Amino acid sequence: MLMARDTARDEAQKLHRKWLKHQAFMAELARNKEWLAKIEQEGQELIQEKPELRSVVQQKLEEIRECWSDLETTTKAKARQLFENNKPEPAVKSYSDLDNQLSHLEQQPPQLEQAHHLPTFNEQLQKFQAMESQIGDFYKDVGELGSLQGLCLPQRGLMAGDREGGEQSGVVETRIVRLIEPLKERRRILLASKEMHQVAQDLEDEILWIQERLPVASCKDYGNNLQSVQQHVKKNQTLQRELTGRRARVEEVLDRAGIIASLRTPEVEFVREGAGHVRQLWEVLQLEAERRSVMLDAALQSQQYYSEAAKVESWLSGQKLHLVNEEKGTDEASTLQLLKTHLALEQTVETYAETVGMLSQQCQRLLELGHPDSEQITKQQSHIDRLYVSLKDMVEHRKTKLEQQYWLYQLNKEVEELEKWITEREAVASSTELGQDLEDVTVLQERFTKFASETNSIGQQRMEQVNKMVNEMIDCGHSDAATIAEWKDGLNESWADLLELMETRRQMLAASHQLHKFFTDCKEVLAQIAGKMKQLPEVRACQANITNPATLQRLMHSFEHALQLLVAQVRQLQENAAQLRTIYAGEKAEAIMVKEQEVMEAWKELLSSCEASRVQVTSVTDKVQFFSVVRENLMWMEGIMGQIRWDEPR
Repeated sequence: MLMARDTARDEAQKLHRKWLKHQAFMAELARNKEWLAKIEQEGQELIQEKPELRSVVQQKLEEIRECWSDLETTTKAKARQLFENNKPEPAVKSYSDLDNQLSHLEQQPPQLEQAHHLPTFNEQLQKFQAMESQIGDFYKDVGELGSLQGLCLPQRGLMAGDREGGEQSGVVETRIVRLIEPLKERRRILLASKEMHQVAQDLEDEILWIQERLPVASCKDYGNNLQSVQQHVKKNQTLQRELTGRRARVEEVLDRAGIIASLRTPEVEFVREGAGHVRQLWEVLQLEAERRSVMLDAALQSQQYYSEAAKVESWLSGQKLHLVNEEKGTDEASTLQLLKTHLALEQTVETYAETVGMLSQQCQRLLELGHPDSEQITKQQSHIDRLYVSLKDMVEHRKTKLEQQYWLYQLNKEVEELEKWITEREAVASSTELGQDLEDVTVLQERFTKFASETNSIGQQRMEQVNKMVNEMIDCGHSDAATIAEWKDGLNESWADLLELMETRRQMLAASHQLHKFFTDCKEVLAQIAGKMKQLPEVRACQANITNPATLQRLMHSFEHALQLLVAQVRQLQENAAQLRTIYAGEKAEAIMVKEQEVMEAWKELLSSCEASRVQVTSVTDKVQFFSVVRENLMWMEGIMGQIRWDEPR
């Protein structure tokens, strides 16, 4: 029997402990329900910030709600099961048993013990709750006993049983009421004491929570690069969210502490002190968190500026290195390609000015806000500006060099083409062909005149263009000005040589033309002299037939007048021969002399023949005149003689 009672007692204690543990678990669920609300709020904020994550966030929130609902359902079901298991079996069989149990409760009423921890309060409260539950069961037992007695008593003793049962029931109810009133009073006092200690415990929890986060909020480490600063910013944002989510809890605890602190009892002094401490720490935490947010924002801005500045500096340095190691063109085409590439780079550098300008504006905003690293930021921006100006100078210098190199290749091409053209013209101008006769020389002269005119026109135009290009390049300060000047001098010398060569060729052709014309003129003069020589016998033949001296004189004068034209030609031949002898020497000079002598000899012979003919004509004329005079005299004398003979004497 004792072993059975002990076993029953142990089972009851185990069930009671399970019930207490489950009550504590349910209380923890109730306290942690605010975290579910916090998660819901953060999920809604995330959906507002990033609508594209709405489906994922809503799915996760739905899963959390389902899990929480399942947990609550399971917890309530287990609570009901433990309550049913923990419910004691009705041990009241009669009013006497109920009276004994009430006597036992009256002899051992539950006392309020001095408690300093919430579990102790919970245990006492559970005792009071168990006692209240037991007294409530007594009410039920009283009703059950009354109905049971009504059924079990015989009919004849019904009235007497009713009176006896009614009296016992009234007595028991009165005793139960006397037990319930002090029990409720003690329970109220216990609840008030529990609330006070609960508030004190909550204040301690808030103090610990604030003290745990206060070092994070008051930390002076803001990171030394963009990544570390971003990590600190994320941690600070997490802290800010925790503060936002915790604010309602702190205010609720402080409100409860204020309600308790309003009581005029010495026991609540430590609650007032705890509430003041929490309020002070909470304000410090908020101030530190706000200060850290401001400092982290400044650090983030500066690190973002430094990061952008590092990228800009890296890009500018890379472009400068690219310009330093730039290759040079080997010909006009490669130089032109390099120049096109460089112009594209120049455009890129000009466009990059917007990036540098945005960086400068960012620096200016930081300076206007009074950033603590203003001096370092100013130095960095100055370095970026100098680097960009230096890059632009290098780009401009490189562009000038490429342009000068391209112009140099163009000038070299023009000079080479012009020198080649001059060489080709020199080959024509240096020809030694002088023609075989006057007609041949005339054709050569006509061709050369056309060639010289074309050469002068084209050559002069091209020379002016090249000289203009050279002068412009030298005036622009070309780096190869000395070489360009040498090319110019050489080209001008070649052009002068060509002009001189063409002048020489023109003079040679003119001299050749004069020579062949001299020979032709000599032939013509000799032919004319020969013709005149042939005319002299005719003149002489006419002397015998012509009896009129005047006619003979006119014929002779006409012949001599025709000779006057030959005189001019012969004199011109002599002058031409004299000029040609100054030009030619050797065989040609001898040929000129021989031809001149031949003409002069023929001319002298013609003149001699003409003189002889003139003398002969003069003699014949004198003779004819003499005979005419003689004949006239004879006729006069005959007339006179006739007159003398036929006339009468006087």
